[in-house]
Amino acid sequence: MKSVAILGTGLIGTSIGLALRDAGWHAVGWDPDRETAEQTLARGGIDERAATQDAACAGPHDLVVFAGPPAAAVEFVSGADVPWLTIDTSGAKGAIAAASNLARFVGTHPMAGREVSGPAAATSSLFNGATWVITTDGASEPDMVAVESTVAAMGARPVRMTAAEHDAAVAAISHLPQILAASLVGIAAADEAAMSLAAGSFRDLTRVAGSDSKLWLDVLTANRDDVLTAVAALQTRLGELATLLAAGDVGGLAGHLDAAREVRRSLTAQATAVQIALADRPGELAKVGAALSAAGADVRDIQLRHAPYGGGGVLTISVRPGDAAALTDAILAAGLVLA
Repeated sequence: MKSVAILGTGLIGTSIGLALRDAGWHAVGWDPDRETAEQTLARGGIDERAATQDAACAGPHDLVVFAGPPAAAVEFVSGADVPWLTIDTSGAKGAIAAASNLARFVGTHPMAGREVSGPAAATSSLFNGATWVITTDGASEPDMVAVESTVAAMGARPVRMTAAEHDAAVAAISHLPQILAASLVGIAAADEAAMSLAAGSFRDLTRVAGSDSKLWLDVLTANRDDVLTAVAALQTRLGELATLLAAGDVGGLAGHLDAAREVRRSLTAQATAVQIALADRPGELAKVGAALSAAGADVRDIQLRHAPYGGGGVLTISVRPGDAAALTDAILAAGLVLA
């Protein structure tokens, strides 16, 4: 049986524990907050709780996972005396790679998470289909291969890049969106009428604004330079769009919007959306499940837009284009109503 020590048993640490235990590993866990570690133990994310960080690392272990914020990761990799293969899961990699004095260290970052935190939100399926970055800085080939194998066992897709490449990329696709979502919510919150009209697109765009601010403060601070570069790029782009709008340059605006649409379309497989009006009564989702089973549809995406004050809503199921007709027929046969 392989053994893992998990230092930090929040959402990511507990999800790793759940996934590796499902794969047959033995997990020892520690967290600076004892109650958090106890919750992870109760959830089944670890087999045993260590009293101290050193006790958790005592081993022997096949892997040590440091699942804490960037500043704490820097302190750990620069000062800990751990002979086992060790990874971290921080969202900013440059400072950690530069600080590491560990004998066997591979920086990593699972591109998966939720807007809620803590062991209660963890799941063994969190990493299914997710990209998991493996940074190459200072890592040996055998250790990277071992980490890639472990990551794949948790359902993720390992991708190698340098710490600098990672930090620049996540600044654009993760850290900047967090700042943007917070800004959009702040602007809308100042207008009571705007908030009363907020619907699916606004909620989708600002979902990450509900994330733990303490965790984001650590990440944004750790990746400050790349985040500032991304913010400057956004300011430039917004300035260009403002200039076009002020000048009434419809063609220029269309060019920006059309280019963005094509890039966005390239991120997902082609699909056809089928919308279902869900009534506020038990059994509606069960009917949807039965319809999907009957149609044998290849589902690409599912979104639910709730009614403003609860009570039903519109369920959008995106399927392979050739499956839309069969799904529509099955939905109607199940007694559901198309939106």
